[in-house]
Amino acid sequence: MNVRAALSGLLVIAATLPLGAGERITLKVSPAVAFAPANLIVRAMIVADPDNRAVEIIAESPDFYRSSMIQLEGERAARTSTFEFRSLPPGAYEVRANLIGANGEQRASIRYSVNVIASGAGDR
Repeated sequence: MNVRAALSGLLVIAATLPLGAGERITLKVSPAVAFAPANLIVRAMIVADPDNRAVEIIAESPDFYRSSMIQLEGERAARTSTFEFRSLPPGAYEVRANLIGANGEQRASIRYSVNVIASGAGDR
């Protein structure tokens, strides 16, 4: 129980650290800790830029992978893109956002950690 509390505290602290000025993309993931099967809401805030063409969001653990990509219309694109990953099984997840540019190059990337805990009702 103490390990869970410590992990939860560290994740909350990491999630509230300020980002540096000039970040092209920021990420908010909630919840940071959940019981399986978990639904994650991922919000990617993207700075307007004519070279922005797509944003890809990935939720990955050692036993699970899911991704989603949406096209962006440069500086006319919405500033916030919301993604939902449903029914994630237990595991330590890395949620990544990759901002893709006009030539297919990765312009920015950001990572966030999420812990999905087995509920004890047969999740494995």
